[in-house]
Amino acid sequence: MPAGSSAERLEALLGRPVTVLGREEVERGDRILEAARKGDACLLVVGDPFSATTHVELRLRARKEGIPVSVVHGASALTAVPGLLGLQHYKFGRTTTLPFPEKGHSPDSPYDMIAENLSRGLHTLVLLDIRADKGLLMTANEGLGLLAGLERRKRGGLLGPEALVCVVARAGSESPVVRAGPLARLEREDFGPPHHSIVVPGKLHFMEAEALVELAGAPPELVGKRG
Repeated sequence: MPAGSSAERLEALLGRPVTVLGREEVERGDRILEAARKGDACLLVVGDPFSATTHVELRLRARKEGIPVSVVHGASALTAVPGLLGLQHYKFGRTTTLPFPEKGHSPDSPYDMIAENLSRGLHTLVLLDIRADKGLLMTANEGLGLLAGLERRKRGGLLGPEALVCVVARAGSESPVVRAGPLARLEREDFGPPHHSIVVPGKLHFMEAEALVELAGAPPELVGKRG
């Protein structure tokens, strides 16, 4: 559901019923394609629809069946989060996702991706796990705690208590929260309800540094270390 909206508000606006699909239903795609075979159907998602491979696959399936598809692009976390922070999009490396830890499965890959990006002076967008079927949306506090745990395990000296990190909550809504500061401090802050995202900045352009101070409340002395 789009940030700041609800099925009820959309129904009132459109004058027709809205069906909310779970993640597995969207991934299967059967209900969406069946509706499209019978007439006009719209899949409304948060952000840009093709930032997710699931939606690309659905478009290809529709094309193979001869179902015409038109696209209305929206703002994605991939663009909205850097924009709110004042960070330059072309200075981001590969994006990574922090999954909820499970018994016997706690991957190091998010830390390794951050380390690779930092070695090249690039920023990292860290997306946080969503398990809609269980009503679980990872908060930035949980995500920062996981990153701190990865630092203790990996001991790379990248994500200690004083490491500069950024948090953006509810990007695309009317009330986003934008913060930057030391990891240990932000881990304790209240960012309100999800969706949340984390950014680990790399080497900062002087305008990016100013933006993090002015727009996100970053301590100037901490930002200066990334210049």
